[in-house]
Amino acid sequence: MGTGHFFWVIFYFASLCSASLANNAKINFREKEKKVLDQILGAGKYDARIRPSGINGTDGPAVVSVNIFVRSISKIDDVTMEYSVQLTFREQWTDERLKFDDIQGRLKYLTLTEANRVWMPDLFFSNEKEGHFHNIIMPNVYIRIFPNGSVLYSIRISLTLACPMNLKLYPLDRQICSLRMASYGWTTNDLVFLWKEGDPVQVVKNLHLPRFTLEKFLTDYCNSKTNTGEYSCLKVDLLFKREFSYYLIQIYIPCCMLVIVSWVSFWLDQGAVPARVSLGVTTLLTMATQTSGINASLPPVSYTKAIDVWTGVCLTFVFGALLEFALVNYASRSDMHKENMKKKRRDLEQASIDAASDLLDTDSNATFAMLRQCEVHMQAPKRPNCCKTWLSKFPTRSKRIDVISRITFPLVFALFNLVYWSTYLFREEEDE
Repeated sequence: MGTGHFFWVIFYFASLCSASLANNAKINFREKEKKVLDQILGAGKYDARIRPSGINGTDGPAVVSVNIFVRSISKIDDVTMEYSVQLTFREQWTDERLKFDDIQGRLKYLTLTEANRVWMPDLFFSNEKEGHFHNIIMPNVYIRIFPNGSVLYSIRISLTLACPMNLKLYPLDRQICSLRMASYGWTTNDLVFLWKEGDPVQVVKNLHLPRFTLEKFLTDYCNSKTNTGEYSCLKVDLLFKREFSYYLIQIYIPCCMLVIVSWVSFWLDQGAVPARVSLGVTTLLTMATQTSGINASLPPVSYTKAIDVWTGVCLTFVFGALLEFALVNYASRSDMHKENMKKKRRDLEQASIDAASDLLDTDSNATFAMLRQCEVHMQAPKRPNCCKTWLSKFPTRSKRIDVISRITFPLVFALFNLVYWSTYLFREEEDE
């Protein structure tokens, strides 16, 4: 009888425990969340207009930790000097008025989607031009409240930000585009922004930009003082390097080809006037069109850019080749005039010699010839000059100009390339 009674007692307690576990399993902790939210955010219990207290409940400024995740960078515009970025922006601070019981660790955090229910830092992007939130399908924003009163605010936004650029080394340049965040109304006595410790800025992997490469980014502080006080400010500097391969293929190589094509006129016959004129004018107009197209894609700045030096010198070489033909044409006509004058002079001298030979006797002619021969042998021999010897192969001045141009133009252009690339690449390394 005692054994049976003991068995029934054990069975009764086991039934009570299983019923208790079943009741706990049926508890809806989402309903608990509602009760907790009503307790901490109910009417007359929380005022979102009052900022949180300082660290450890002191009267110091509220401290807000910030971190951002760069999702994409869609464009970097040289003309308007701006760039567009999409990012996930996060802020975290402690508001002791929002502490709650986590029910033995079962309520990890409370989630809100209405930012106006709690106090929010008045952060704004000081170099913003345009911006918008994302509301597809639902607003991409949430607020998490943790049991210790910590608040996490996260939102996805797209921004178009100003990025002042220095284009002196364009297209061999690097640009620094900043993202500045500051408090609009709260001074540092009431609100301080800090970068979150440990990786405050994250960038999506495999970030691809059409004409730039993101080399690195740096975080810093940029507090500003105005007549109304000092305001907390954060900034992140994004260092972009321009991809040079595009400009090498689209600008530098075509310009080199146009300059080289303009030198073809040096090898054409001097009498081929239509061919040489059409070649010079065509290359000059093409080079001018190329230059205007490059300048149309850039802002009208007051200083000289590296690309301006390149296109200007290439245009000068093409124009010089056209002027060289004008000089050759003038020299050719001058050579023809001199040749005609020499021919007339020779005809006159020959006529006078023939007339004189009839008057002079044979002995006088022989004596004159012997004296002339002695005079020629008495002259001191001149040392040969290589340049003059080589140029003597080309009797006319017009031909000499063409031959000299064939050598001078390529040499000067090669020297310009040496100076240009060494100068700008060295300056690029210095800036880096």
